[in-house]
Amino acid sequence: MAAPTDATHFSATQFSLRSRTESATAAQPARKPLKMRKYSIKALTQAGDVKRSDQIGPAMPIFEAAFSAFAHGTIIATDEGPVAVEDLMPGMRIMTMDDTTAPLIWVGAMTLIPRSVDMPEGGSLTRITSDSFGPARPHADLLAGPGARLLLRRPARFSVQGDERPLTPASKVADGINAIEIVPPTPLTTYHLCLPKHAIVSANGMDVESFHPGAGFERNMGPNMLALFMSFFPHVKDVRDFGPLAHPRLPFDTFDSAAELA
Repeated sequence: MAAPTDATHFSATQFSLRSRTESATAAQPARKPLKMRKYSIKALTQAGDVKRSDQIGPAMPIFEAAFSAFAHGTIIATDEGPVAVEDLMPGMRIMTMDDTTAPLIWVGAMTLIPRSVDMPEGGSLTRITSDSFGPARPHADLLAGPGARLLLRRPARFSVQGDERPLTPASKVADGINAIEIVPPTPLTTYHLCLPKHAIVSANGMDVESFHPGAGFERNMGPNMLALFMSFFPHVKDVRDFGPLAHPRLPFDTFDSAAELA
C-alpha cells in the first residue's frame, strides 16, 4: 500500500484542527446582548439654558447608579426652601452640608422596574423611617434608591482614616426595623443630581451624596462604553472633571443595624 502523500497528511491535520476549533467554539456560551433602557437628562448649558434629552444606554449598575438615588417625592433642601426632587431644575441652588449653596447643573431620571419573579433583575428601594437616625433624620420616611449613599457615623469597629463620617450605600443599612428593603408595587421614577463638585445634600433631612461615579471608575469600562457614559454628562469633558470624592466610601461590608451608624 502506498504511503500517504503530504497533501493527504495536511488535509487530515487541517480537519483535526478544524474539529478542535469548532468544539472549543461550541463549548463557549453565547454572549448575552446588553439590555438597554431609557435615561432622561436635564442639563444646564454654558448659556444658562436647560437642555432636556432622552438617551438610550445599557441597563448596567454604573449607568443606573447615576439615575437612582432619590424616589419621586423626595424633598431636597434649596436656597428657596424644600423642593420635591421631580420639580428641581438645573440652575437652582442646592443647600449643601456646610451651609453653603451650589448650583444644580444636572438632573438624571429613570424608571425603576420593581424586582419580581418575571423580572429578577428589577430593583428595590430602601425605606428609612422617620427619626431612625435621630430627631428629623429623616423628618419623613426617605425612599432611597439603589444609587443612594448616606453620610453616616462610621461603625466603631470600622476604621476610615481621616474621616469619621464615610458614605454608606443606603441598601446596606437595611435592618428590617428602622430601614426596610421594599419592592414598589408599580414602576416609579428615581433621580440623581450633579453639582459642580461632589457634595452632600439634604434629602428629607438626611445627608445624601450628589452623584459621583467613583474614583477610578473608568478602569472598568472599555473606550466605547466610557465614551457613551461620558456623553450623558455634557458638563464633564474628562473623567477628572468629576473631581475628588467629598468623603470616603465604605466598601460593601455589612452592619449589625442601622442604629450602629446613627
